[in-house]
Amino acid sequence: MKQTDSASVSRNYHHGDLYQSLLFTATEMIAEGGTESLSMRKLADRVGVSRTAPYHHFKDKNALLCAIAEQGFERVEKLLHEVRIKEESESLAMIFTQYVHTYIELAYKHREQYDLMFGREIWRNGTPTESLHNRSRQHFKSWLKWIEHLCDEKVLHVGDSTLRTAQVCWATLHGLCRLFNDGIYTEQSHLDEMVDTAVNMMLKNT
Repeated sequence: MKQTDSASVSRNYHHGDLYQSLLFTATEMIAEGGTESLSMRKLADRVGVSRTAPYHHFKDKNALLCAIAEQGFERVEKLLHEVRIKEESESLAMIFTQYVHTYIELAYKHREQYDLMFGREIWRNGTPTESLHNRSRQHFKSWLKWIEHLCDEKVLHVGDSTLRTAQVCWATLHGLCRLFNDGIYTEQSHLDEMVDTAVNMMLKNT
C-alpha cells in the first residue's frame, strides 16, 4: 500500500518540481547528518515518492552529490555577480573585503555542501560529473576575471601573474573556510579578525 501511495504522489509532481524537491531535500539531509546519512532510498521515503523515482533524475548517489555541489557553485557565482554590481557606488577595496567575509559566512552556513564543492568525497574518491566540472571551471573563470580587474585597478598585490594571484587569494579564502568549518577556530570574533588581516595582506593600499 505504501508503495502505491508513493507512486501516486510521484505522478502528481511536475518533472522539474520533483528534481528540485529531491535536490532540496537531499541538501537538507546532508546538512543534518552528513553525506553518510543520505541514500537514494531514504531520500525517496522522505520526499514521499517511489524508491525508483530519484533514479529518473540522478544516476546514483554520486550524481546527486555532484548536483548538490553544483548548487553551491551557483550560490557563490551569484554572490560574485552581486558584489560586482556595487562597483560603481562603493570602493573596490571595501567590496573585496565584504565579499571575503560573506563568502566565508556562506561556506560555514552550508558547510556540508561546501565540503562537496571542494572535498575528496567527489574530487578524489568519487567521480565528478561533466556538469560539475563545467560549473566549477566557469566559477573560477569569473573569479579570475574579477581578480584581473582588481589588479588592473591597483587594488590587490600582484604576484608572478594574475592567475597565480587569483589562485593564492582563493586558497587563502579556502584555508580560512576550512579552519572555521572544521572547528579549529570557533570564535566568530577571532575569525573576523583573521579575515580582516588576510584581506589587508592582499590589498595593495591599506
